[in-house]
Amino acid sequence: MAYSKQCLLFVLTVFTFATRTSFALPEVIRIGGLFDSSDPMPESAFRQALDRINENGRFLPKSNLVSLSERLPPSDSHFASRRVCQMLRNGLAAVLGPSSSSTSSHVQSICDALEIPHVNTGCQSRLRRTQYAINLHPHPTALGQAYVDVIRTWDWKTFTILYEEEESMVRLQLLLKVSTTSGFKINVRKMPETTNFRPFLKEIDAKGERNIVLDCSAETLAVVLKQAQQVGLITSSYSFFITSLDLHTLDLEDYKYSGTNITGLRLVDLNKIKAANLTKAYSSTSRYYNPTLMNPNATTFTTETALTYDAVHMIAKALRELDRSQDVRVKSLNCDGVDTWIHGNSLINYMTLVEMEGLTGFIKFDTQGYRTFFYLSILELTPEGLTAVSSWNPIDGANVTRPTVTEATTLLDDNLINKTLIVSSKLSDPYFMLKESADMLTGNDRFEGFVVDVIDEVSKLLGFKYVLRMAADSNYGTLDPVTGEWNGIILELLEEKADLGIADLSITYEREQAVDFSLPFMNTGISILYKKPQKQPPSLFSFLSPLSVEVWIYMCAAYVGISLALFILARLTPLEWVNPHPCDPNPKEYENQFNFLNSTWFTIGSLMQQGCDLAPRATSTRMVAGIWWFFTMIMISSYTANLAAFLTIERVESPISSVDDLAKQTKIKYGIVGSGSTLAFFRDAKIATYQRMWQFMEANNRSSTPQMPGPYVKSNMEGVKRVQDSKGLYAFLMESSTIEFFTERKCDLTQVGGMIDSKGYGIAMRPGSPYRAAISQAVLKLQETNRLLILKSRWWKEKRGGGACKDEGGGSSAASELGLANVGGVFVVLVCGLGIAIFISLCEFAWEARKIVNEEGDSFWKGMLREFRSAVRTSGNTKPVKRRYGSSVARSESKL
Repeated sequence: MAYSKQCLLFVLTVFTFATRTSFALPEVIRIGGLFDSSDPMPESAFRQALDRINENGRFLPKSNLVSLSERLPPSDSHFASRRVCQMLRNGLAAVLGPSSSSTSSHVQSICDALEIPHVNTGCQSRLRRTQYAINLHPHPTALGQAYVDVIRTWDWKTFTILYEEEESMVRLQLLLKVSTTSGFKINVRKMPETTNFRPFLKEIDAKGERNIVLDCSAETLAVVLKQAQQVGLITSSYSFFITSLDLHTLDLEDYKYSGTNITGLRLVDLNKIKAANLTKAYSSTSRYYNPTLMNPNATTFTTETALTYDAVHMIAKALRELDRSQDVRVKSLNCDGVDTWIHGNSLINYMTLVEMEGLTGFIKFDTQGYRTFFYLSILELTPEGLTAVSSWNPIDGANVTRPTVTEATTLLDDNLINKTLIVSSKLSDPYFMLKESADMLTGNDRFEGFVVDVIDEVSKLLGFKYVLRMAADSNYGTLDPVTGEWNGIILELLEEKADLGIADLSITYEREQAVDFSLPFMNTGISILYKKPQKQPPSLFSFLSPLSVEVWIYMCAAYVGISLALFILARLTPLEWVNPHPCDPNPKEYENQFNFLNSTWFTIGSLMQQGCDLAPRATSTRMVAGIWWFFTMIMISSYTANLAAFLTIERVESPISSVDDLAKQTKIKYGIVGSGSTLAFFRDAKIATYQRMWQFMEANNRSSTPQMPGPYVKSNMEGVKRVQDSKGLYAFLMESSTIEFFTERKCDLTQVGGMIDSKGYGIAMRPGSPYRAAISQAVLKLQETNRLLILKSRWWKEKRGGGACKDEGGGSSAASELGLANVGGVFVVLVCGLGIAIFISLCEFAWEARKIVNEEGDSFWKGMLREFRSAVRTSGNTKPVKRRYGSSVARSESKL
């Protein structure tokens, strides 16, 4: 076969160089494309391939390929014939498609009559091709051999073939023959022409058939698998072999953990598609995207799409070879005429000689023009998705190696695989909620929330299915101390109406005695939800706020005291008594500048840091002035530093800041949900504060009226609304995690204080449940991978208006006022300095008085008393000059 191809290529080459003078392809070469209107993906690949070839320039450097494409209704042969005749009038070098067998036969007849190459990509039932036809799809006989090899690898001795169309029997011929030659027992069943396959599948199950070969389209396959799951065929007891080459395009997420052996084949090489960046054609930003034709979420090439892309490249390669041997001209043809295209036969021959790597692997045709050599990937569904376990080719056959068990599969538990569990919950934001469109939805699709995502993640790890339902009495589960009966989710577990219970359900000692719990998936504790205090407008006298009232009083007292001290010391010290007339060396009286008014003016000027024209002369008065200046410097600096904060920050005062504050007062009422772990916590509390709070709530409950409802509410949401409407007269005690959720969305609410206890939310299950260990492992796995943290962030910060309330302040809402403890040292320094000044002033007074006493001959204490009286009794700012004995002034006065 290879030798004959080489001879044909040699002859064509020799003919080319012997006869060629100057040949060239037309500048524009039209390629016709016929596609089913139900699947627009192949048409997009057709146009994308043409553009890639034209942009490349290495295939046809002097020519451009132009597409003439039509979308045909399925199985409308007459419409297809008219369309292809219209396209031929424009002049075509080849016709591609359609994939439908019935429509393709009519198009093939027209192309044969006009000698136009017809390229097909669909799996055809005809085993013999015509002269001007070529098909890139693997030949049915070769595909049948692949089916046989896979079945033998699985060592199936009995199996059932379910097929959709009669044409399928062409591919299944070899599989049917093995029953007569290899001892296989095969049952063949045609699938009913309906969309409800459940009765048919139940009949298959009733006959005990466990190995099933499914031969149908990808669209039908998706429906069959879904309904097979519904009737209980998707279990570890069943094995399915899928003949469709488009198994990789289906969403098999629901079957990954079922344990069912689902095996299929794939012709498309996904790595080459990714390397060529071809999936961008299905994104909304691509020029090939058409929102009316294709799903913008399509990211996987179907087999027909990949074959269409490869077919265009094969045509381009054949045209390049044809250009080397002939002067090609494309002309208009009429279906009713007798003209044919003289280059058609040569072009189809060059197509059969093409060998290339494409999206569907290595492309090569045998001497008959069939694609009998190709590679197939053998796929098997695992918990990680479809996995290629081996490959197949006509020479080596199939050699399957099982995938290794990964970490994801180690969590699978035989007690849970393929089980459908009833999961009970209670409506509570954001844990378990009804969707806004719940009235139009059914089943699990009606619900959403944090615990819904948690149980979904657990089910994926452990391989079970679940049905969500609300607890009949809408309670979490509380033990009645009188009757000893449970309610809520716990009751449904005990009565075996539910297999699991998940909500913001706290793990408590009482509940642990009744049911089993998994490891906690969230840790929380009781805290206080309260209305955020309103910011008070600044006071008219807010400039006084930096210092406390006590400090202001002490400052005023210090001002008066220093003024009096300065006045008294200035009168006592002789250095402050000066000659009012410096030019008169013998004045009659001395003057003191520090009268009482001047003393107060001097101290106030220093306090206001404005200065004064008075200057102390004596050491004692200077000491008083200096220490006062130091005092005022510290006080004014402290006041100025604290003033900015008080004038710019609006102060917020909350009547309570902790649970102790709440328990000590009676004006603000508080309450809890009337059933659950929070109620049990206060009811059974041994700490005096919590006992007092429980007694307070019980008393309010007994005295409640319709106008003044009691402290207990039916749900967290009711408690939240009550806090919002209470104008600060009601506080609600609930789990801190739930408080965090509401404060993210309701900006008038805040959490007060920390948590007063610590607890966790867990998944509850029946006592002695065999699922406990597996579910706890799954929860631990979600914690280690930060999946729970991601889900919490999604529902607390993002979903349902999360993040609407931002922290308005970076720290404290008000600066602390300065108390006496902050500035007391300044007063100590002031008093000490004043004492030292008084002592120095007395020393100065005594020293001067001693001189006068010695001159006048009086006793010391008598002279001191006389001088003190003289200083105190002196009015105004002057006093008589004391003439010392023996002075010149005294002698002159005595002579006179």
